[in-house]
Amino acid sequence: MLERLSWLRARELFRTAKVALIPVGSTEQHGQHLPLGTDFLTAQTLAESVAKELNLVCTPVIPVGISDHHRQFWGTLWVTPTTFRCYMREIAQSLAYHGIKRLIYVNGHGGNNAALQEVCRDLRREGIFSVLYAWWLDPEVQKLLNELFKSRGTHAGASETSIVWAIDANLVDQAQMEVAARGASEVFATTKDGAPLPLDTLDFSQSGATLDPREASPEAGRKILRTAQERLAKLALWLQEAPEKELQSKPHLL
Repeated sequence: MLERLSWLRARELFRTAKVALIPVGSTEQHGQHLPLGTDFLTAQTLAESVAKELNLVCTPVIPVGISDHHRQFWGTLWVTPTTFRCYMREIAQSLAYHGIKRLIYVNGHGGNNAALQEVCRDLRREGIFSVLYAWWLDPEVQKLLNELFKSRGTHAGASETSIVWAIDANLVDQAQMEVAARGASEVFATTKDGAPLPLDTLDFSQSGATLDPREASPEAGRKILRTAQERLAKLALWLQEAPEKELQSKPHLL
C-alpha cells in the first residue's frame, strides 16, 4: 500500500504508525493448478488487510525469495540466501530511517523462514525489533487446517489452493487439480534415519504439489485467511503497545 501513496501522505502515515508490515513471498511453481505467485499473493493479502484495519505502514510485496529447490519447474525465480538476507535487512533499515523500528515480516514461503529469523536477530542488535509471521505455522491456523482437511500438505495442497481460490478464483485451474494430485508427494521433502536430505522438490514430487489439492474450496480459503488476519492483527497490536524496554536487546551480564 505504501506504493500507492505520495511522499506527503506517506509522511502523515509514518508520523502516526508505530509498526510496519513487510509482505514477502516467492515466485515459484505450485503444481499445475496454481500460479507462480501463490506465496507472495497470500502474504500481500494478509499484510494489506491488517494494515488497512490498524492504519499501519505496509511496504510493497517482495515477490522473489529463496526458491532454488523448485528451479526445475519452469518460471521459478530465486535469489541466494545471502542476497535475500541483505535485501530484507536494508528494507528494515530504510523503514527505521523514517522512524519505524517495529516490523513484521509477513511471509508466505517456507524457504524464506530461516533467513528471515537470522535477519530479525541481527536487526534487534541495531535497535530494530522485527518479527516473522508465517501463517501456516500459527497454532490457531494449524488447528483450523486440521479441522478443514484430511490431507496435511501445505505446498500447493488443499490449504494454499483454498487461499488462492478465495483471493481470485480465476487463478485456480480446476481442470489441472486431478493431475496435480496424482503427481503429488505425501510430505514436502524427505528424511533418512531422522536426517533431512538436501533434495529438490522434483526429487519427491512430480507435479510440484503435496497431498491432495482436490479438498480445496473458496469457503475454506476465506476461513483460513480470516483466522490468519485475526492472528496477525493481534501480533501487530502487541508489537505496537509493547514497552520499548521489553523489545531492546539486553546488555552484557555484569
